[in-house]
Amino acid sequence: MHRLRNKNLDFKIENLGECKQDNPLINFYADESHIHFTGEANKIRFNVYKNDEAWDQYENIFLEKAGPRHKIYFIPKHVKAAITTCGGLCPGFNDVIRSIVRTLWKVYGVHNIYGVKFGYQGLLPDSNLSFVELNPDVVDDINQLGGTILGSSRGGIKPVEIVDTLERMGINMLFNIGGDGTQKGSVLIAEEIERRNLKIAVVGIPKTIDNDFMFVQKSFGFETAVEQSVAAVAGAHFEANSAYNGIGLVKVMGRDSGFIAAHTALSSNDVNFCLIPELDFDIEGPNGLLEHLERRLLAKENLDEMPHAVILIAEGAGQKYFDPSSRKKDDSGNLLYEDIGLYIKDKINTYFKSKNISINLKYIDPSYLVRSSPANASDSLYCARLGSNAVHAAMAGRTKLLISLWSTKFVHIPIKMAVIARNKVNINGSFWRDVLASTGQPFSMKNEK
Repeated sequence: MHRLRNKNLDFKIENLGECKQDNPLINFYADESHIHFTGEANKIRFNVYKNDEAWDQYENIFLEKAGPRHKIYFIPKHVKAAITTCGGLCPGFNDVIRSIVRTLWKVYGVHNIYGVKFGYQGLLPDSNLSFVELNPDVVDDINQLGGTILGSSRGGIKPVEIVDTLERMGINMLFNIGGDGTQKGSVLIAEEIERRNLKIAVVGIPKTIDNDFMFVQKSFGFETAVEQSVAAVAGAHFEANSAYNGIGLVKVMGRDSGFIAAHTALSSNDVNFCLIPELDFDIEGPNGLLEHLERRLLAKENLDEMPHAVILIAEGAGQKYFDPSSRKKDDSGNLLYEDIGLYIKDKINTYFKSKNISINLKYIDPSYLVRSSPANASDSLYCARLGSNAVHAAMAGRTKLLISLWSTKFVHIPIKMAVIARNKVNINGSFWRDVLASTGQPFSMKNEK
């Protein structure tokens, strides 16, 4: 986790006003104690590890616990809710939509729920995209589908025009399911809402398949991505192990953080080299990847086996090998990375050809198959809880927040805090130590200068 100073940590959650309405949940239970309302005093300690070196720094910092409040801000019959899905696809999009709709409808009695087509684009007046009316029947089995039933897009963050649409349509709850750029847009939209003195709750559900949101223990879709990536690595391993000097090269998602690659490597136990953005490496030279790869294939202990190797690389690793001035940006402002997988593939082929060593190299990029997959059981369950807690937060008038899992508890995190930096793999921590123990690769593949 990125280290931040105490003075930079502000987890206060904004709200639209005093909550005066009884939560309709009380109508479903004879005994209110069975509801488990979340009291205003319910907090989760930010840092739970007493032996952590930063204990004194974070000891008195707490996070607001998520969940239904006894009193709510909105009158359910007056609520008009809108849901957007933004950015790249991710397993679990539909599960979150389903959970939001079912919680609004079945728990709070909100029957005016709209799906916005193609992310923020669908909120722009000149898009000519109509809203989709949502109800429990419409979303009944969408959790079995990959992608998003609402469609998704990047960009389109024009706060003034978006709030014009929200105001014109009478929307007073906006649920934005998306990543870093989407949630930065949520803040801009909420600030424009505040400038106009409107009472519209803006709640984010963090979506990043790379698992790189700050103060979010786990992003939805991440476990499915690892599961699918493990299957790709297994295929690469079978291919490599079935050919003399076989090499399986797999590229997975991970623009700035290598969580998918690292978790996949440790889960599969078939990876020999795991390359992530957090740890610089050289491809050539006496301590570079190619030299270590050759040593593995020609090692004496491998002579009685089929000499082979599996290399797993995150898409954001090794970008130093490309000209940064030539990089373009997508509609969300993210830098488009070059294909490091193809680059390393060419380097491997050239290197071994120059050494007159025959190899059999297979390159696998499962990225689009992974991100378009339906959520697995674990992610589906997680999405259900993210969606329901997002609704509880909005009904209580909370705004400018996203729902997070922290120390195994669901909490509210100010969006500004979640996008303050990227979460990274700690290469000096115990997890990366275990990855290295599994792969057998050296900690450093950098040449001495």
